[in-house]
Amino acid sequence: MIREEIEKLEIKLLSPYAAFSSKSKGRLKPDDPCTIRTEFQRDRDRILHCKSFRRLKHKTQVFISPEGDHYRTRLTHTLEVSQIARTIARALGLNEDLTEAIALGHDLGHTPFGHTGEKVLNSISSNGFKHNVQSLRVVDVLEGGEGLNLTWEVRDGILNHTMSGKPGTLEGRVVSISDRIAYINHDIDDAIRAKVIDEAELPKSCIDVLGDTHKKRINTMVTDIIYHSMGKPEVSMSSEVGQATNLLREFMFERVYIDSKAKSEERKAMNIVEALFDYYMKHIDSMPAEYIRQIEAYGKEQAVCDYIAGMTDRYAIRMFQDLFIPAPWKQF
Repeated sequence: MIREEIEKLEIKLLSPYAAFSSKSKGRLKPDDPCTIRTEFQRDRDRILHCKSFRRLKHKTQVFISPEGDHYRTRLTHTLEVSQIARTIARALGLNEDLTEAIALGHDLGHTPFGHTGEKVLNSISSNGFKHNVQSLRVVDVLEGGEGLNLTWEVRDGILNHTMSGKPGTLEGRVVSISDRIAYINHDIDDAIRAKVIDEAELPKSCIDVLGDTHKKRINTMVTDIIYHSMGKPEVSMSSEVGQATNLLREFMFERVYIDSKAKSEERKAMNIVEALFDYYMKHIDSMPAEYIRQIEAYGKEQAVCDYIAGMTDRYAIRMFQDLFIPAPWKQF
């Protein structure tokens, strides 16, 4: 079979530190193998074709309701992470299909309005809320009413892609570090476009190491990871590039992610999420049947969080308008 030939090529060509699709730890439920695609290729395709992935195009990355067509969304962020991660994985001889599947699925559980929505749900739900945990819940339980039944390796990479996580595969670690590379650099690009910061304000010590353009900075980080990690059972940056990257990330938190023009609409977004959560907790039968079915197994709060987290920005706004704004006022 074609799949078996691909699996043989993986073992022959990939690094001994790679995750081989023929040696996957398996799925939550038994599933007959495909004659053409490997297990990780099937996972990539399942994620790419699911509704949760398509909704990412209308979910905020950093800027809530920006004016302009070129600001990143959660979907474009995901695609940039995938591209960076695949480049690194290919150069290191890791499993590119597994890397791509993890990258495409890592943010499926993100809320409307970016980390603002996540912060609200985490504060008002007694269960707490973390987008990486919700991303795993999407692929395990929610998507299609029964989850996507992905392999252990993809599920592990999705759950542990945050800075505090420790993925069990090098492919997962590649996605985690690529996520950081992508959001630091594209958020700088968007913040400059929005005139939140000026390129001249970027820390000189970082620019001297990483480069003075968007392209150069990404190239420096990616190249450094590849040469610093080649032939090793770990994926990391060199000390110099790592320090410059962390300093640049700190700069972005100080100047963009917290208390800036990028967050000028944050309080409004928080009000929307809070109001929707309170309403659906009191009117649970108003939610779609697929979420109501989750109540018996997971509780009312979790079902409400599932529903709200799955909303796009514009759907959440529309629900808020329908529920709380008198119809004659909507035209004004």
